[in-house]
Amino acid sequence: MPHKNTLQNEFTFLLPRGLMDNQNRVHRQGVMRLATAKDEILAQQHRSVRDNPAYSFLVMLSQVITRLGSLNSVTPDLLEKLVIRDIAYLREFYNRVNQQGNAHIPALCPHCNNEFAVELELVGES
Repeated sequence: MPHKNTLQNEFTFLLPRGLMDNQNRVHRQGVMRLATAKDEILAQQHRSVRDNPAYSFLVMLSQVITRLGSLNSVTPDLLEKLVIRDIAYLREFYNRVNQQGNAHIPALCPHCNNEFAVELELVGES
């Protein structure tokens, strides 16, 4: 767990199912960075989003996922191949790291009142 004064900008994840590439390799483990205002602006300006606003989440994901398996470049077209379960996982993971800034939530022991952090795990993480 990072020190309280340390900012964490990248977070690892493990997709429940994964993305199969053209060589039949499955890519499940990835890295997502925190989203920026510029990411949001670029997503809204993307040609596919203008035609279909629902596409903006795939564009946003393609900008903030810095690695997926051995893939160092992730495009919206590539993400279209993910099953819905993996997209739902990525949506929840994206919301979790961008709203809280980490994968931990603060907790308080009801018995001794000590503060500690609990790491959240999503369905599909192992």
